[in-house]
Amino acid sequence: MRLLVGLGNPGPKYERTRHNIGFRVAREAARKLGTELGANSRWNALVGKARDIAVLLPQAFMNLSGEAVGQAARFWKVPADGILVVHDEIDLEFGRIQVKQGGGDAGHNGLGSIRGHLGTGDTLRLRFGVGRPPEQWEGADWVLAKFSSAEEKALEELVPLAADAAIAALVEGPVAAANKYNRRPQKRPEDEVEDVGKK
Repeated sequence: MRLLVGLGNPGPKYERTRHNIGFRVAREAARKLGTELGANSRWNALVGKARDIAVLLPQAFMNLSGEAVGQAARFWKVPADGILVVHDEIDLEFGRIQVKQGGGDAGHNGLGSIRGHLGTGDTLRLRFGVGRPPEQWEGADWVLAKFSSAEEKALEELVPLAADAAIAALVEGPVAAANKYNRRPQKRPEDEVEDVGKK
């Protein structure tokens, strides 16, 4: 069994925020795998299973995400390199997808929580670029703000692409997936500057 984890915060308030892109990609991956996500009260998570891949969306807040991941990993006996975590990444430009293995948390509370519960940071990762905040924005406010309308339009293609990359990383391996999907977006959304952070 392999585990595909999407990070985000639960509830409609956070649904379209940058910090919740992990949820959106994981939901799309579940759809592509042909599985429906259902509530697992024991793990406080939404879970779906198709073939030998389980999709998991922790329903605690971001800084507590690791508890559900740790419980699922122990239950299915999944090693760290069989777990892929999809998360937002401010150090990558908007729309850039990067598959990698391991690395630091870079202040990401969800990744830090998972590291704490697994005892290692050597999971596979799909970093989804949301871009750095403009000068007047704090990082925390930026990731909790909604995408601009132009970004939302671009996400119609980017989210399915990221879901394909996440599945490929687990099925074909991180190197093959990285060679195929680790690339810069061709263009930036036109209204990214004037419409940025629109709520």
